[in-house]
Parts: sequence; C-alpha cells; structure tokens
Amino acid sequence: MPPSRRAALTPRLASAEPGHGVTLADVALAAKVSLATASRVFSHPQLVREATAQRVHDAARRLSFRPNLLGAKLRAQQTRIIGVMLPTLDNAVFAECWRGIEEAAMSAGYSLMLVTSNYDPARERERVEYLLRHRVDGMVLTVADACDSNVLDQLDQEAVPYVLAYNQVTMRANGQPNGQPRHSVSVDNRTSAAEGVRALIAAGHQRIAVVSGAFTASDRARQRFAGYEDAMQANGLPVLEPVNLPSHTASNADQIRALMGTTSAPTAFFCTNDLLAIGVISDLKRLGLRVPRDVSVLGYDGIALGALVEPPLATVVQPNADIGAQAIARLLRRLGHQGAGARIEEMTQNGADDSALLLPHALRIDGTVGPPA
Repeated sequence: MPPSRRAALTPRLASAEPGHGVTLADVALAAKVSLATASRVFSHPQLVREATAQRVHDAARRLSFRPNLLGAKLRAQQTRIIGVMLPTLDNAVFAECWRGIEEAAMSAGYSLMLVTSNYDPARERERVEYLLRHRVDGMVLTVADACDSNVLDQLDQEAVPYVLAYNQVTMRANGQPNGQPRHSVSVDNRTSAAEGVRALIAAGHQRIAVVSGAFTASDRARQRFAGYEDAMQANGLPVLEPVNLPSHTASNADQIRALMGTTSAPTAFFCTNDLLAIGVISDLKRLGLRVPRDVSVLGYDGIALGALVEPPLATVVQPNADIGAQAIARLLRRLGHQGAGARIEEMTQNGADDSALLLPHALRIDGTVGPPA
C-alpha cells in the first residue's frame, strides 16, 4: 500500500474507539486483507482460508466490530431463530412467560435461543451481543430499565427487531413517552398495583409497607411502588419507605424483625412480586406471626406456586404465559408475518401509541389478606 494511502487510513483507525464507528474497512486494514476478503469472511466464510479468516476475526474482536447482521445483504439469510433474554429462571414468573414464548414460537416454526441477565445491565449488553453473533432474526427481551437502556438504544440504531416482555415504557407528565416508543407487552404495572393496595385499604389496613427488590434492577418494581403511592395518597394515608431486600430467595428475617419491632409496625405488606411475598410469609412465621391473622401479605404476579402455599397467596395476577406468547406474536409481525398470534384486545397508552400492548390483570384477594389484628 502506498505510504500516502496508509497515512490517510491509519489515523482514522487509531482514533476510533472500539465499537464506535468502526467499519469493515477498518477491520480489513487491521487484518491486512482486502475489503472484499474481509466481507467474504462474514458472508461466505467457506471461500476464505482458515488462517486469513482467523486474522479478520481477531481484528474484529480487538476493534469490537460486529457486522450489521440484519443489513441488506444478510436480511435474506434468515435463521428462523429468535433470541430471548429474561432476567432469571429462578423466579417462576419468567418460567411461565418462557412457556408462552416457546409454544408460540414453535407453532410458527421458529427455534429459540435463551439467555439470562441476572438483573445486571452490563450482562444485558454481553448477552444481547451473544444473541446477535448467532444471527437471530429478532429478540424478546426483559431489561432492567426500558426507558434508559444502552442495549435498546443500540438495537434501535441498528434496526434489530425486538419486543419487550413485562417492561412498560412510562409516560411523562406532559403525555410524552420517556424515550422513543418501544414495542412491548405488559400489564399496567402502576394501575394494577394501585388496585391491589386499594384492596388492602378496603380490608381496613392503614399502615402498609412495600417489600421490593432493588429498584435499579427492575423498572417494574418502581412502577408498582408508584401505584402504591397513588393509592395511599388518594386515601390520605402515610407512604412508608420501601423495604428493599437483597435477595428474592434467601431469608430476610432480620429486616422483617426490625420493621415489626416498632410501635408503628405495618399491618400489611405489599410485595412487588410473588416470590418475595412467599419469602416474607416464611420470615413472618419464623417470628411467630400468623398470616393473615396478625399480618396480611399481598403479592404480585399470580404464579402457580402461590396457590400451593397455605394459606393461598393473595396477589395481583398478570397473564405471564400470554405476555410471552403475545411478545412472540408482535415480533413475528415485525418480521413480516401477517396475522401472527392470537387476537387479544389491545389497550394503548394514551390511546395513541400502538407499540405498547397492555394485557388485562386481575386481583386475588383472599388467603393471605384479612382485616388488621
């Protein structure tokens, strides 16, 4: 290569941050191959010698380069694989959602690739990159915060089709969405939580505490706490600070004991998911308290496990399998499959944003909810 040409290209490559504005030409230069050869490595690897392909892949990895797998030249090479990222399968709510995803995808002739993020935004990026490297046609995702997500920003920029499950893009006070509209399937977290708390108030409770996981890991938990605030303030009742527990599965008896040892101990708990609620009930029993005779507990999710505890868990019920199935149906429509999925009445935010599908919820107020002692 003439020195003048090398000098013209080298500064651009040296100044490019990995993954930011790096092109296939940069990768070709770093690997010391032609642009055509670098292109063949990603589009027709069987036509390139293994050693040459390895140099190109090494250069791409150093520069954090990933080809636009849904670009014009690759768009026709559909894999019929859908990538799915859920926070965890330890919580039965996501296992139930997965059942709906699996049945809907397989009935449409698609395979699935599942990854989990463990509620970690950094891991979300890593797992989404993994799915993209496997050339999935589209994705169903549950992220920590749908309104502030670098991962979703990247997918939007690269025009990768995805649909959110459970995430609900909230609206600002002026009626504008927090961020650009994003396709999603959920229930109305804030409204449904407020209804659940109003049911506790109707049962006679005035000191109601919220038990939640970390708000930074779940925008759903924040929205449900906002619903609690709405219900308490509308009834002139004090809003208590949330009890953020570090684990959904470990015992948190010390935190519950400290709360119940005060003169203004709550008479009811609203837990932002059923797994937390089941754990709180277990901790209360360890402290010698009876549910619901001494303390009431309301969960959120409606997982099947809640009906098996004694007494049965009172909860806000969301259609978990349907959320998964409808997320697949919406994604298939984005991929060009007309009429995909069962028809469900759609409720849109402010009646205008048809990207957000809100499914109906229900209340199951019995079992672990009773009047205050």
